[in-house]
Amino acid sequence: MQFRRPSAPRPLAVVLAVAVLTATPAALPALPTGPAVPAAATGPAGLPTVGTHPHAPATAYPLGSLLPEPPVDPEDASLRLGLTAHHDVARELNGLIATSDRVSAQVVGSSVGGRDLVLVTLTASESAEEGREQERMRERILEDPVRAARDRELLADYKVPVLVNANIHGNEWEGTDAALRLVREWATSEDPAVLRTLETTRLHLMVSANPDGRVTNARHNAAGFDLNRDLLTVSQPETRALRDVVVQTQPAMVLDVHGYVNGTLVEPTTPPHGENYEYDLFLEHAWPNALGIEEAVLELGLDEDDGVRPPQVPLRDWDEGWDDWPPIFVPQYAALHGAVAHTVEVPLRVNNASYDLPETELRRRASINVEVAHAAMTATLDYVREHREELLADQVEIFRRGLAGEEQRPVAEGLHGVVGPEDVSLTDYPRAYVVPAGDGQRSAPAAARLVRHLVEHGVQVQRAESPVTVDGTTHPEGSWVVDLHQPRRGVAHALLGPGSDLSDRVEAMYDISGWSLGLLWGADVSTVPSGSGQVDRWDLSDDPVVPVDPGVEVTPSGTGWVLALADPADVRALGDLLALGVGVTVLRDGRVHVPVSAGWAVDQVADDHGVALDPASPAQVREAEQDAGARVTTPPVVGVAATAEELWALTDMGLTVRPVDTAALNEGLDLSDLDTLYVSTGLAVDQLDPEARDEVRAFLADGGGLVARGTAAAAHLDDALDLLDVQVRTGPGDANGVVAVVDEDGPVAGGSPEHTFVYGPRWFTDLGDGVQVEQRYAADPLVAGHWRSGGAAGGPEDAAGQAVVVRGRTDAGARVVLMGTDPLFRAHPQGQHAVVARALLWTTGS
Repeated sequence: MQFRRPSAPRPLAVVLAVAVLTATPAALPALPTGPAVPAAATGPAGLPTVGTHPHAPATAYPLGSLLPEPPVDPEDASLRLGLTAHHDVARELNGLIATSDRVSAQVVGSSVGGRDLVLVTLTASESAEEGREQERMRERILEDPVRAARDRELLADYKVPVLVNANIHGNEWEGTDAALRLVREWATSEDPAVLRTLETTRLHLMVSANPDGRVTNARHNAAGFDLNRDLLTVSQPETRALRDVVVQTQPAMVLDVHGYVNGTLVEPTTPPHGENYEYDLFLEHAWPNALGIEEAVLELGLDEDDGVRPPQVPLRDWDEGWDDWPPIFVPQYAALHGAVAHTVEVPLRVNNASYDLPETELRRRASINVEVAHAAMTATLDYVREHREELLADQVEIFRRGLAGEEQRPVAEGLHGVVGPEDVSLTDYPRAYVVPAGDGQRSAPAAARLVRHLVEHGVQVQRAESPVTVDGTTHPEGSWVVDLHQPRRGVAHALLGPGSDLSDRVEAMYDISGWSLGLLWGADVSTVPSGSGQVDRWDLSDDPVVPVDPGVEVTPSGTGWVLALADPADVRALGDLLALGVGVTVLRDGRVHVPVSAGWAVDQVADDHGVALDPASPAQVREAEQDAGARVTTPPVVGVAATAEELWALTDMGLTVRPVDTAALNEGLDLSDLDTLYVSTGLAVDQLDPEARDEVRAFLADGGGLVARGTAAAAHLDDALDLLDVQVRTGPGDANGVVAVVDEDGPVAGGSPEHTFVYGPRWFTDLGDGVQVEQRYAADPLVAGHWRSGGAAGGPEDAAGQAVVVRGRTDAGARVVLMGTDPLFRAHPQGQHAVVARALLWTTGS
């Protein structure tokens, strides 16, 4: 394999930090969350920050620490709306901290753009011993709910945690200002109801979950991610911080403030409801609290003259289309942790095209939205104060059911006059999951990443101290066991379970309807069926799983080593080898041969990334010696026209990327410095002028490669560039979910996981001579999601057995891979990420 342009060695791994709650910003430890698995880190009082049970710091309130104050940014987009600029948030809070013993604030993380993520806590002051007792009670609720249910002292003295999250969509501003107004008012209020609430609750407020978007007038964060779709994958620092807040504060009530739906939208939602919630307990509080919020908003006296319509509750007012099925949103994720949770959408639009309205109108609308958000917050706090004991008892009951392994209980039909049979969503919990260690695991780094992820979500994970057998297969000592007889079983099952096919239950879904880290993250996971008593007999360690050790050792070899590109960690390891000056050879099956002379580098990358390199066989050595054209000495340079999430995933694997789009090509962009292209969106060949189209054709004729996904793999691109002789078939544009695939023994997808993700599925038929199939849909492709049959667009039965990843050469000799799946979707299906990297590597070959 030869490259036209050498590339200078460069660091290829992107290292991110996990935000961990601590007593003061200065005490925040930075935990690396890149491919190498971190050692145990400790927070205040030596408590593990990553373990079987993540803990909040034992501390007293007020904290007494001040926030760092950022420099003034006169371009902050909030200013045009008359709202609080990000640079003024810390200044205002510091003034309140200095004058009130009810207000505490701490930095719990940093955004992609380097801005502080601030958590404010409002509560009556506590002594150090009172603070420690609150933490002991919080742990008792989670870990011993049977005892907690009988604990009269806990029922009387526990401060129920409430979480308000604001501004997770950066250009939905007003929740931040409503939260600041609440803090300002409650810091000095002598209202008996406020004082009672402060005595009986800890109110935590994420005042701006997306400060980068707030400043720049963007829905997404600075990396281009919709953070309110990232709560399971938590690929971004903002969502990692928010996840940690949920896990460590254990809220019983959550309010997530958004915009803009007129009239004000207040959840609970339409069906289908998430199958991992205890929805009978959830609705006992979510419904009356929604009515309380509705009443509070109506009492503001806003009407059509103000441009404001009456509030709406989807469960009551909609048939479908605003469901809470996927726990990728803040409220739905928090519900898995035992919270009653609501999204509230304030009414008057001020973003997107409306941002260009006259400033006076924008400020009028924003002021009304702040009033509505504030009313929702105060009404919710009134509900918590008045129903504190029942709310607490039901959270305890959620954890008790999980620990006891009890079946879910259906919501009673007719409840509150709005519940019908369509509102019942139940699941059958398995007894446990096992993540095998050792030779039975396809990818050691994928397994370690998955287990670490579970632990950071608060899931209890144990280590097998002797071999365990599941359905006749014995997994070695050291395998990880997730017993679903645990308080947060809903979290564990949502992350690891396969999900359900919803295609026949509803016409349409609000967002994705399938996900599964157990199927999509590249690690082998075994399911222990429900009713199995063997888990109780297994020899399992009760010690926290810290650190998560992939257990990889490099065997000395006189023939060199082979690196299977089975995981993003393997791709990063390859990038580091190339950056260290180690030349490798790409074998015909897509694996990489590393020569004996690179033993020093092999040990280094194996240790850095937790990847396995096996001794090369004599046949692999001969292939490496004979195929000089497959020799790689420098990292390939990839031109990328894709979504922000795809660009992030490619960069996260350590690939060297350059942006490419239609406009840049029409302006004369030179492609000669690139080795291959990855195209999914942003490069429309039919919109290129003749010179730009000639540039793309010349690039391909000169040995450049192309990986095209989704719409970019459609017929118009093939016709315009004379690529592969195939026909492209499409399913419904909104069809999405987890699908089963069958991999061929090729250099792109051979040996990859048996499941991937689709959104707007495509497949390829009528394959011409020389077109090779790398991956096909299985005979029954849809595992979980929403992909309906019938209509002009093809259903899963039409896609069954069809090619979904193909490769071949153009008449000019360029290597091309076409993909009908969505293997980089929102950085989620990480088990398929390496397939994309292998496709890019294959297309760079000569």
